[in-house]
Amino acid sequence: MFRTFVNAWKVADIRKKIIFTAIIILIYRIGSALPVPFVNIADEGFFGSDTAGTFVTYLSMMTGNAFNYGTLFALSITPYINASIIIQLLTVVIPYLQNLSKEGEEGRKKMEKINRYTAVALGLLQSVAYFFYIRSQGFLTTFDGKFSKVIEALVVIFCYTAGTVIVMWLGERINEKGIGNGVSIILFAGIVARMPTTITSLYQYLDHGGVYFVLVPIAAIALIAMIFYIVWMDNAERRIPVQYAKRVVGRKMYGGQNTHMPIKVNMCGVLPIIFASSILSIIPTIAMFAPGSENSFWYKLSNVWLGQTHPFYGTFYFIFIIFFAYFYAAIQYNPIDMADNLRKNSGSIPGIRPGKPTSTYITKVLNKITLLGALLLSVIAMFPILFSQFAGLLTENGMNLAIGGTSIIIMVGVALETEKQIESQMMMRHYKGFLE
Repeated sequence: MFRTFVNAWKVADIRKKIIFTAIIILIYRIGSALPVPFVNIADEGFFGSDTAGTFVTYLSMMTGNAFNYGTLFALSITPYINASIIIQLLTVVIPYLQNLSKEGEEGRKKMEKINRYTAVALGLLQSVAYFFYIRSQGFLTTFDGKFSKVIEALVVIFCYTAGTVIVMWLGERINEKGIGNGVSIILFAGIVARMPTTITSLYQYLDHGGVYFVLVPIAAIALIAMIFYIVWMDNAERRIPVQYAKRVVGRKMYGGQNTHMPIKVNMCGVLPIIFASSILSIIPTIAMFAPGSENSFWYKLSNVWLGQTHPFYGTFYFIFIIFFAYFYAAIQYNPIDMADNLRKNSGSIPGIRPGKPTSTYITKVLNKITLLGALLLSVIAMFPILFSQFAGLLTENGMNLAIGGTSIIIMVGVALETEKQIESQMMMRHYKGFLE
């Protein structure tokens, strides 16, 4: 990977794109530190340890802790990501969106415009909810005057919504003039920005002494091992052998070759973990907005039964990951269409008859691969939780890993994707084709 970036730096065009991308990331990080008018930023942030396991924790991770401090880019790129997921799911059930997705470049531009408008709408809704929460917690600086409350609300909500639009624009600039994958790179930059905090928190555990001198090195080695594990999982694939029959078109003969149909083991990426953690964080987030005593129903439901240290949380987390893995795989892959495409191109799977037997065989393979990929994802998602519970049995204060499996998967996935993007651009510039 490092060799790829070193070689890319030697190419003038790619070097300009890398520098432009770095400038965009710098602008994004500056915006993540800019305060919003009327918002009183505390040194410890808006959200303390009582929000652990809530949707707030997830948003803080995705925004590089900007959400925790109420800065201009507090919502970051999350409204756009949520809008993309929603539109992708609606494409399956809405015929108009299905037709747009099949119209080539024009359809893609229209779908992208729909994504933008949906992201702005979601950003506005999240800005309103975010404003009412920080106002209820006393994090706003009020002023005396006519319509002060209305002006205060409009300014804060407008700033957060505008921040969402600016971040989307920055991501598009990376796609046009940078190295590409603008949304992923912005998300990557936000997560990487939390790495110093993660390293510091791990180092601070050594101050407790005792068994922490063993747990901290184990945690550090385990996080590094998870990176290698994710790289291996991302490259793993199931190859279905395919044979193409010979056919004569004019004076030329086509086909007659053996190839394979690759199916990635981790075909859904990090989405099952994101969906599962989002569902489980709904109740703790509701409880955060409805505070009560330790004997209240919401407190017990969020902090005890669905707390990250309770077995119920791990069980439901595992079940939801499996469920959403199958759900997303069913949306992405259609065995009937895959079998029809093979038949139309005179292809077949050895030992399997074309048509329905082929689609049945592909369905069985997809089900097995989806289960295997979901189990591999579960290992990454469950490790920080299990390790924290194990550390809690050995120590009084416990040990919470500040970085989770979701963060590591996103970082490694974006890094690998960016490397492939740069390699493809380098190959285009060094490919001589018919000139030799």
